Amino acid sequence: MKRLVVAITGATGAIYGVRLLELARGRPGVETHLIISTPGKRTIVAETDYAVRDVEALAHHVYDNKDIGAALASGTFRTAGMVVAPCSIKTASAVAYCRSDTLIARAADVTLKEGRPLVMLVRETPLHAGHLRCMLALVEMGAILLPPMPAFYHRPKDLEAIVLPTLARALDRLGVPVDGVAEWQGTPPRAGGRSPGA
Repeated sequence: MKRLVVAITGATGAIYGVRLLELARGRPGVETHLIISTPGKRTIVAETDYAVRDVEALAHHVYDNKDIGAALASGTFRTAGMVVAPCSIKTASAVAYCRSDTLIARAADVTLKEGRPLVMLVRETPLHAGHLRCMLALVEMGAILLPPMPAFYHRPKDLEAIVLPTLARALDRLGVPVDGVAEWQGTPPRAGGRSPGA
């Protein structure tokens, strides 16, 4: 069984965390362990049609963010890694500077110190120098920063087509394949043989 820790924080983009749980739920052999911060719960209600209890029901195990004595707070609890989706700057900063006073920050710190993948969908814009220093510190510590920056070369037709490719890349870092996301095969030639930008 592959244990996957998922955290949803208060940054905009709650749908990334919700859809990630739905995708992971459909994969055999994957067990999800969910933590939602208090601001994350507010963002879920504000941005989506999901109730918090419905999101929690998507996970196999749910933890209170204040419970720093939970199993996820120890490196002896083996996981395949952790995804913070979306990740607020507040959470990114707590992890970067080892302020493990919440279960999300502590679980992320444990993930890093045990050498497991920590994927952080940092969601903030524009970025000032403090944000950039924080993110550099995270990368230097071994975190994988994967800001949800949508691509448009596949011409997305709806929100799902924007959200899914980012989540597929995040889950790929944890060895969890996602169906329905094709590998890029290169830019198809245009009619008349002219390449883009020619």
